[in-house]
Amino acid sequence: MIAAVLVVALSGIGAARVPGAGMCIPLLMQCGSGQPSPAPSQGPRPSPAPVAPLPGKIGLPPAPGSGTPPAPAIGVPDDGAPTFTLPAAQLGGSSISISGLHSVTVVTVPLANGTRTTALKIVADGVTVKDFLLDVRKATGPALVTDATTMQLTGNVQVYLDSLTASLLDGTALTLLANTPPPGDELPPTMLRVTLGLVGVTANSIAFSAPHQSLN
Repeated sequence: MIAAVLVVALSGIGAARVPGAGMCIPLLMQCGSGQPSPAPSQGPRPSPAPVAPLPGKIGLPPAPGSGTPPAPAIGVPDDGAPTFTLPAAQLGGSSISISGLHSVTVVTVPLANGTRTTALKIVADGVTVKDFLLDVRKATGPALVTDATTMQLTGNVQVYLDSLTASLLDGTALTLLANTPPPGDELPPTMLRVTLGLVGVTANSIAFSAPHQSLN
């Protein structure tokens, strides 16, 4: 029942129709696949999903031994990305774990208005967020807030970020923007107190633990 409620409530928020594919709904449906999927009350749920940018500008701290931040990178068009709308959502958690990291690159993705936006694309085998909180807002009207004990993305995970702020395990602060990838294009497998400005995310499956949703 909660899966159906989430799909209905999130349809049309931060999502745009992709030619030849179904509607991409934040973190809840498969993008680019016309096959329906089961929706148990709890457990794995097929997903992908557009999600959103984080308001405000956040500066990237200088790299160690450097007096100035690196020059902004130029995004390469990602022709396989879904079509997104902005703004969409803000995602937070007490920690994020990334398994099987394949790449971190700067790309551009299409928007529903015909333009493109720059995003930091993370490709991995899996992503787990503890104390998951997703805040979906439109320009006007109430915010749709979804929270869960954990949220787990599995299989061909592709996360498109507008920004990332987190703390490393040693307490070091990490701040990234869409056009400022991390040094060496690498990310630590675990980060704490994370806030993601999400342009979108797709994956083969998603699982929530104790999900809850409300309008604020």
